[in-house]
Parts: sequence; structure tokens; C-alpha cells
Amino acid sequence: MAKFCSSCGKELPENAAACPACGERVTAAPAPAQAVPVIVNIDNKNINSNVNAAPAPMGRQKNKWVAIVLCLLLGYFGGHKFYEGKIGMGILYLFTAGLFMIGVIVDLIALLGKPTYYYVP
Repeated sequence: MAKFCSSCGKELPENAAACPACGERVTAAPAPAQAVPVIVNIDNKNINSNVNAAPAPMGRQKNKWVAIVLCLLLGYFGGHKFYEGKIGMGILYLFTAGLFMIGVIVDLIALLGKPTYYYVP
């Protein structure tokens, strides 16, 4: 196995103490490291604990089908918004004819995607 000078990169003779090209002293190569055994400790203990006894209330529970019927029959007047407890939006729908019926259509599509019982904050 050939040795090379760390300073100039020229090939060195096996027993050279200095590089013949640049005069740099040749340092001895470090001894290969001894293999150290790796110890893996697998201790899979779950110490997590759930302190929540019951889920926190998420708001008022509403039925999707009641809201859909109200949206179809009284969406023009904001009936479904009043049912959900959104009084401000209900009044806005009342005075703008359901946001010019575009809001009613959007709400109807949104209600169809909700679960049967949903929560209104």
C-alpha cells in the first residue's frame, strides 16, 4: 500500500521519514480503532396517562337533517342560521334574501357534508 505526503500529495517511499519533494515530516498513520460493542437497551414501557375523564363540551349539538330542512324551506330568511344560534348571520340572511340565494346554496352543500350530529360553538 502506497503512502502519500499530506502536504504536497507526492508518493512516498515506505520507510521515508520526510517527503523528498517538499521536505515535510511524515507522520505515522493512526492505529485503526478498536471495535467497541454497542449495547442496545429496549425498554418499551408506556408511562403516559390520560387525565381527561370526559371530553370537554364542544358547543351546542345540532342535527344535520333539521338544519337541511330549515335551509330548504326557510333559507331565504336565514332559518337554518337562527337554528344554529348564529343570530347575526340569520339577520344578515333575512335582510339580503339569503345572501341573494348564493349563501343558501353554499350552506346547503356545506350541511350535506357534515355528520348527522355536529357541534356549533
